[in-house]
Amino acid sequence: MNIQKNQLDPLNAVITIEVNKADYAEKVEKTLTDYRKNANIPGFRKGHVPMSLIKKQYGKAVLFDEVNKLLQDSLQNYIQEEKLELLGSALPKATNEMNFDQEDFSFDFEIGLAPSFEVDLGAKNKITHYQVVPDKKMLEDQVSRIQKHYGKVQALDAVENGADLNVTFLNENEGINQKSELEVEAFEKKVAKQLVGKKIGDSIEVSTKDLFDDEHKLMDFLKIDHDRVHGLDVPVTIQIDNITKSEKAALNQELFDKIFPAGTVSSEKEMVEKIKEDAIKQFQSFGDNKFVNEVTDFLLENTKFDLPKEFLIKWLQTSGEKELTEEEASAEYERSEKGIRYQLIEGKLFRDHNLQVTFEDIKNFTSDNIRAQMAQFGMMDPSQEEVDNIVRRVLTNQDEVKRISDELVSKKITQLFMEKVPAKKQEIGYNDFIKLSYGE
Repeated sequence: MNIQKNQLDPLNAVITIEVNKADYAEKVEKTLTDYRKNANIPGFRKGHVPMSLIKKQYGKAVLFDEVNKLLQDSLQNYIQEEKLELLGSALPKATNEMNFDQEDFSFDFEIGLAPSFEVDLGAKNKITHYQVVPDKKMLEDQVSRIQKHYGKVQALDAVENGADLNVTFLNENEGINQKSELEVEAFEKKVAKQLVGKKIGDSIEVSTKDLFDDEHKLMDFLKIDHDRVHGLDVPVTIQIDNITKSEKAALNQELFDKIFPAGTVSSEKEMVEKIKEDAIKQFQSFGDNKFVNEVTDFLLENTKFDLPKEFLIKWLQTSGEKELTEEEASAEYERSEKGIRYQLIEGKLFRDHNLQVTFEDIKNFTSDNIRAQMAQFGMMDPSQEEVDNIVRRVLTNQDEVKRISDELVSKKITQLFMEKVPAKKQEIGYNDFIKLSYGE
């Protein structure tokens, strides 16, 4: 057998595999002999069918199968030995039809090769890594919510200023049916004024554009997607389900010790600082995610390399469950090109920085998650054997293993960006960050 690679250009090549009779003859003969032993052909005893008849009936099919197996094994071994980094998989050329009158065959396979390029994480950029912090009003509101939560609750017959409401927002045509808890003052002043005096079971109808002073609150209280809230002007019924009023708990040591470990907070100022610290931890992922997204966009924009586009379009035509037309494959390529480029950049970063996700990493990550989940159900100290048994069951699911592996890859890339990408550090209030993130 002879295998050669013809490099057409840096991104495209053809692998030619020449198969000689000596490469397959013994396997074909063995397979046909096995067929003969088990063949049931009228007029012949089992195992005594003439080999000439076996060859006539099965010879071409067996030859085709054995040559095809030989081709696939040889092709994969060659790709591995030559350390070829392919995009997609090798495509047999249309001329690869077997002429059974021949003894020697030649087959061509087209391949698309990954480009060679460098990734510069230290390049000059305009990326800002934000630390999201709660603003003053957010902290004041949280203190107020804590006081109300630990205060005395009084049921009311009718809505009054300062009341807490359980309401249902309804609009059947718009698919709105959402229960929410909020203070009457959370509504726009005109709406709050309409609600005062209403009783349980009463309802009013208001336009969504008049409900709140900030239309983003539609996301929180009506669970409407961000893309829909802007300029949304549809009628919504506010149905009153319950009315209460809380007498706020005093900001004293008794309250502090209910919320925090005893003795760790002894004043309102310390309480606010503690709430701020906790909020910053909760918000950290917001700033980190925006940072990672901006680094990703920067790398995609500034890491230049070509792709074997024509090959990939041809590969996409036959790689899925359904065969695509050239036009459909071209459209699919345009949709997936950015993803292909990022996968190549990510792979390059893993190699350049010796990153890897081991099976031990996957096991440890799964074990930590299981312990955290068990703790939520009150199992604070499960035995190692219990955890290991669950880990084994989880890791028998290949889809779950892939999901965990992808999550660990993302974590390692994020950590790499944090360490290697120069960026301006900036503190930003939560509300300002939301406006910045949505471009408003």
